[in-house]
Amino acid sequence: MRLATTLSVLVLGAGGVGHAVVTSLDGGIGRVDPFRDMKNRPQGSRGTNILLVGTDGRDKITSEEKRKYRLGGAPCHCTDTIMMVHVSAERDRVSVVSLPRDSYAEVPEHTDEAGQHHVKHPVKLNAAYAEGGPALSVRTIENATGLKIDHYLEVDFTSFMKTVDVVGGVQICTARPLKDSFTGLDLTAGTHQLNGGEALQYVRSRHTDGSADLGRMQRQQRFLAALIAKATSNGVLLNPVKFREVASSLLSSVRADEGFGVEEMLNFASAMKGFSPSSSDFTTVPLGQLNIQVKGVGSTVKWDDAKAKKLFQLLRDDKPLAPHAPPPKAAPKDAKPPRKNPGSIVEVDPARIKVQVYNGTRTDGLGQRVDDALQATGFKTTGSPRPSANLAMRRTLIEYDPRWDRSAGSLAIALPGSELRPVKGLGAMMKVTAGADFKDVVPVRAEEQPQGDFGTVTGDKVVCP
Repeated sequence: MRLATTLSVLVLGAGGVGHAVVTSLDGGIGRVDPFRDMKNRPQGSRGTNILLVGTDGRDKITSEEKRKYRLGGAPCHCTDTIMMVHVSAERDRVSVVSLPRDSYAEVPEHTDEAGQHHVKHPVKLNAAYAEGGPALSVRTIENATGLKIDHYLEVDFTSFMKTVDVVGGVQICTARPLKDSFTGLDLTAGTHQLNGGEALQYVRSRHTDGSADLGRMQRQQRFLAALIAKATSNGVLLNPVKFREVASSLLSSVRADEGFGVEEMLNFASAMKGFSPSSSDFTTVPLGQLNIQVKGVGSTVKWDDAKAKKLFQLLRDDKPLAPHAPPPKAAPKDAKPPRKNPGSIVEVDPARIKVQVYNGTRTDGLGQRVDDALQATGFKTTGSPRPSANLAMRRTLIEYDPRWDRSAGSLAIALPGSELRPVKGLGAMMKVTAGADFKDVVPVRAEEQPQGDFGTVTGDKVVCP
């Protein structure tokens, strides 16, 4: 969640607005010293590693907003969002790895500010901040990942909400309804324009389904991709007045190490003029065991050590976490414009949905046309449509086994206006009977398209079509 705030500084600064517009903003950044007295640190990476942590600070949020967006509880002053952000040496790519806050970790031996000595002991990852602030968080995460952290950035609820509002809101798509009584989130399936408070609900929600923190981290990543898309497409970068307004909101509640100010952010940004959602990739550290009970700590999640080590080695070597599409080549003048709509987002990947098509009319070739169109958008059709016993179908019919209702719902989005009819015992194969109302198949795509060994997604794959 808080990564959206800070990474946007880099993206916004790429507009070439000029140092004079933002230099004065440096004084608004709170300063911390997370690297004090650190010894025996990991070897540096090619590129830059930024530790992003988000706290639940809400001091500047109004009472009305706290009631509306369910922010009335007392802040725990803990890090409920932890991300490792790697900016490539060429400044042409950003990789974001979410670290679950309940990850099993071990804080190193240390002496706290009161002078009390602590031996090495197990904790949940987010507890390192509560115990020893930014410095202990950095040491704990460096030990866990083997990565040297170059910069530290910490953001709270307040600047997050302001940032979303000042860019005019962010568009989010969901293939399923999302409702969380704890945060007040209530979204129907489809596309939504979220303001700052609503976006905060979206990225904070943990109780929309059984995925808990893992689902929340995926939503945070999708939100960030959407914010990048908005910031790079609506003129913010080229408007000095708007830029200053956005930058002021971004930095108003940020804390950073002394070496990372506005000037340094602009140095990053100056080399990122071509940055877009496709320039970013997102993943979560690979997990091995869930709900591991640790005495005195509680329920934790443990990383898959082998896969996590491989992931962090890729960051250290400055390599992408997933294949990136090459930059588009210049099209000939007489070429047709590319298709702008990559497809409506559906909950189940069409490639996992089996379909048998029937022609329910007397129109020759209709069954084959429907089969070809469904296959073209990714559905796994049989390729051999059959005539229906009823050739007087006015409305296209989808018959499905209730056990595959999510697949049926995804298929129905591709066939707007069709009737959904559950049939117990039908099995995994969907049955589509084309009626006289059939016009065309709407292109669809899966909600996410993980790639590589780590379930990585690039930003352009998770924004709204």
